[in-house]
Amino acid sequence: MPPLPEKDRESHEYEDTVDPDEPYGGHDMVDVKDAPEANRYEARVDGESRVAGVAQYIRTAELVAFVHTEVSPEYEGKGVGSALARAALDEARAAHLLVLATCPFFAGWINRHPEYQDLVYQSHSRVSD
Repeated sequence: MPPLPEKDRESHEYEDTVDPDEPYGGHDMVDVKDAPEANRYEARVDGESRVAGVAQYIRTAELVAFVHTEVSPEYEGKGVGSALARAALDEARAAHLLVLATCPFFAGWINRHPEYQDLVYQSHSRVSD
């Protein structure tokens, strides 16, 4: 699936209250944008130009696989990862894509947020050894 044109890409902003079980350490805003040329979502805090966290993905016409999430140490535990997950999964839903969470952070986040479990790809292969 080709990336969305720049004008059609969404920017998602989340306040610290986006996830009550992962409190944010202030009243900062997390802005998440898709960077399809790098195959990742990027999070920035309070309009800074520096990237606070990324979620790497592989996208096909039917599926998006989240393979790695990384948050800069100074932003760990402050909701940046949650904002990345929520924005990426919201966009997957809007694009009617299933999600394969090979990244342990994404897999755990989806398990704690049942409202996203309908997006999870389920293999129905009957191939065996």
